[in-house]
Amino acid sequence: MLPEIRLHDLRHTHATLALQAGIHPKVVSERLGHATVSITLDNCSRAIPAMQEEAAVRIAELVFTAK
Repeated sequence: MLPEIRLHDLRHTHATLALQAGIHPKVVSERLGHATVSITLDNCSRAIPAMQEEAAVRIAELVFTAK
């Protein structure tokens, strides 16, 4: 049997996946109808730790491979 999934859960999943895919937070915010980007980012904070690690790796690659 499948677990019950609320519409709110689907919205949150959509936002989290979009942010993880690199879609700009402003675009995600507009798609969800949030008044500000900060609402979107505050509500999707569970995705942030993984995104922070990815950002650190990408920046390190830029720094250490720069010519």
